[in-house]
Amino acid sequence: MPSRKVRPALLEALETAAPGRVTDRASVRLARAHDASHYLLVPELVVTAAHSDEVAAILRACRALAEPLTFRAGGTSLSGQAGSDNVLVDTRKHFRTITVLDDGARVSVQPGATVRAVNARLAPYGTSLGPDPASEAACTVGGVVANNSSGMACGVALNTYRTLESAAVVLASGTTIDTGAVDAEQRLARVEPELHGGLLRLRDRVRSNSTSVREIERQFAMKNTMGYGLNSFLDFDRAVDILAHLVVGSEGTLAFVAEATFRTVPVRPHAATGLVVFDDLDRATNALPELVAAGFTTIELMDATSLRVSQMDPRAPEVITGLDVHEHAALLVEHQEREADVLADRVSQSAKTLDGLALPVPPQLTGDSSRRAALWQLRKGLYAAVAGHRPSGTTALLEDIAVPVESLGRVCENLVEMFATYAYRDSVIFGHAKDGNVHFMLNERFDRPGLRERYLAFTDDMVDLVLGAGGTLKAEHGTGRIMAPFVRRQYGDELYDVMVQVKNLFDPVGILNPGVVISDDPQAHVAHLKTTPTVEEEVDRCVECGFCEPVCPSKDLTLTPRTRIALRREIAEARSRGDQGLVDELEADYDYAGIDTCAVDGMCQTACPVLIDTGALVTRLRAERQTVTSKTMWGRAARHWQGATQGASLALSAAARLPSAVPARGTAVARRALGEEKVPAWTADLPSGGKRRSRLATPTPAPVAVHFPACVGAMFGTAHPDSDAAGAFDALCRRAGVAVDVPPGIDSLCCATPWKSKGLTEGREAMRARVLPAVWEATDHGRLPVVCEASSCTEGLAALLGPDRDFPGVRVVDALAFTVAELLPRLPAPRQVRSAAVHPTCSTTRLGVTDSLTTIAAALATEVVVPTDWGCCAFAGDRGMLHPELTASATAAEAAEVRQTEHDLYLSSNRTCEIGLSRATGAKYEHALQALERATRAG
Repeated sequence: MPSRKVRPALLEALETAAPGRVTDRASVRLARAHDASHYLLVPELVVTAAHSDEVAAILRACRALAEPLTFRAGGTSLSGQAGSDNVLVDTRKHFRTITVLDDGARVSVQPGATVRAVNARLAPYGTSLGPDPASEAACTVGGVVANNSSGMACGVALNTYRTLESAAVVLASGTTIDTGAVDAEQRLARVEPELHGGLLRLRDRVRSNSTSVREIERQFAMKNTMGYGLNSFLDFDRAVDILAHLVVGSEGTLAFVAEATFRTVPVRPHAATGLVVFDDLDRATNALPELVAAGFTTIELMDATSLRVSQMDPRAPEVITGLDVHEHAALLVEHQEREADVLADRVSQSAKTLDGLALPVPPQLTGDSSRRAALWQLRKGLYAAVAGHRPSGTTALLEDIAVPVESLGRVCENLVEMFATYAYRDSVIFGHAKDGNVHFMLNERFDRPGLRERYLAFTDDMVDLVLGAGGTLKAEHGTGRIMAPFVRRQYGDELYDVMVQVKNLFDPVGILNPGVVISDDPQAHVAHLKTTPTVEEEVDRCVECGFCEPVCPSKDLTLTPRTRIALRREIAEARSRGDQGLVDELEADYDYAGIDTCAVDGMCQTACPVLIDTGALVTRLRAERQTVTSKTMWGRAARHWQGATQGASLALSAAARLPSAVPARGTAVARRALGEEKVPAWTADLPSGGKRRSRLATPTPAPVAVHFPACVGAMFGTAHPDSDAAGAFDALCRRAGVAVDVPPGIDSLCCATPWKSKGLTEGREAMRARVLPAVWEATDHGRLPVVCEASSCTEGLAALLGPDRDFPGVRVVDALAFTVAELLPRLPAPRQVRSAAVHPTCSTTRLGVTDSLTTIAAALATEVVVPTDWGCCAFAGDRGMLHPELTASATAAEAAEVRQTEHDLYLSSNRTCEIGLSRATGAKYEHALQALERATRAG
């Protein structure tokens, strides 16, 4: 890591602007240095801005000291525009407000909100944002505006530029302009006269040059994010509107967008999707005119390497896994319509087109939502999936070009030839074929002699190829650093000079993201290149795309899966350099930020295109730091689990009878003496102890399933003392006439998740050795399924009872799914209430049973509300008691949403999750089966 000396004047000025939110701590700086691009710049300072007035103060401070700064939100950009070796301003954490306007016809969004979050808020109104980038789950609106994002269906007609109505921008001077205000033009002329007048002069200069007009019209008729959006000078007359649309695609080099208001587009809910396979890439691209004429909304190209990598994904549908891929290519096509009958007509007509193509595999268009989702999941995660399978130690570089559609086939053929010429093996081509926009990926090692020169030569040839075809060097990923040296070459001297003048008008001191979009350095694209050391399996596969971050419960408290992995790389790099001081500093911070505050919930794996479970890495790291005392204590607990659970239950019941200050003070003293990671904190919202599970173990003739009551219910009581989840499930089974059995000795058995999550492998194996034979016998050697009512325990039990040579074929079913399939049809109709708030859990997500949870909720209430901001609560067994701040941070957004409306029921499917949500919201959360049991009682 380069040495740095932070100027005291700068640190003081920024602390004044953003009190308590400025840091030069190495772990924070290095973690935030990593993004999805192949560049690495380590900031001197990181500032987490809280609101737009604070951003204005930060800008004034930096401008006064001529200190460069860069804004960063989602960090999914691929071209190097979100990094800085000066001041990095985080605008993700505190800028997530979404305001739906005019019944969904418009929406105002702050830069830290993801596209998926915005569309979730718009869904009840039947609208969405126009831009539909593949990274919609993780990319934020700040980046969408900064890069003029488009995507798979929107083309150029509905991209960010075309759907932006207005923006509140903070200029480099610290001035804030709301371009949607009635007096915006007058205010701009009054407070920023040079900028206002300069924009009008540039407008007239561009319009008076017919050559410039023709070139702008040609270049912006296709997807194009190269340089600044000079089409603003043709499309708008007022300076304030030109300003707003120049900022679109400016990559943080002209202003900060504090809020953007968009015109939304109607959702077309009826869709049919299919994979059209061709013998080779040439045939696929030659078929484009016919497919475009057939009216497909999206046409996505996947070459042979893309298909082969997709086949490695266990979630891949049969249409992909069944292919014997040689030189094949495929087009993922989709019709989208607002009416079902219109869609049916579209499908019928396009079938004639598809039948006329010489295809090795007959294509099928499906309207099935799960099959469509499987296809799109692969496409949206394709870059990261391909990059995740690159050789260890290499860096993935993704290029992004557009050419006229009629030239696409030839350009793709030439690219393949160039891959061979420059020995870039396993390179991949994919993208938005309908728009002539493709992405291609190279794997490079910049730490080896000669390879930098290879990349330079390849890039020069690629630039010649694309510009020779009348294309653009950047279609949707932004100019960034990677193409900044080639902007003049694409536009020519006159239009490049206009862009330089635009930059000078907005940012005369040059503090906003220097080196991005406009650069005088002909080799800027090969400076600050990222190298990726070989560390460990999870780390080596990660491409730092950031898809994991929105679902991570610790994202607003400490680290995310991406930054946990980034710091593992930084520790390895520091160790290889012999910088032991930095190693010690990073490892000391990592104990809390990287290990202690990871919920190990596996949600990162559900979002990761290459299925990395960072929790598994953290579990292994926890195992490495376990002491002999901890191993002994937890090993003894595994052998005497009945006593351990009864002891915990008795302790909670005893604490509940005492004045709350007594147990709270006692655990606080113990935590100070023994450590927060070892002693849970008692709080007044914790329930009394639970009931023994063995009370449910009564002889049952001819059972159809084996009930494995979760020990979490034996330790923690519930919000409704007359029942618990295990008892409710047992009662529901009896009421439905469905016989279930309970394994003998159940009080001593556990799914072993407590040991697994702490990295206590010996204790887990001891419990496994006890559980496996007990379950094997109880299930009649695997004939009967095992059913568990606590979803996290179901997941843990499934992992514990996984493939085993001595006990094969044991099936584990969550009680939610079992109830929907076997009990609901046999139960009396439940008495319904008005409204139920539902908290899905990380385990219902990973198990795929969230739909079962909402189905039960729908049987109980006429309105079922799943908060759009729901996420893992991070209570994670005892993690919410060891580190209450983690659960508080993880549940903050969901709790704020839940508190806005009063509900009759608050439902989930795991006791500790219910405790965490009750703590966060003040409502009484319970297991959905408890509510169902009450609602189906006689009378």
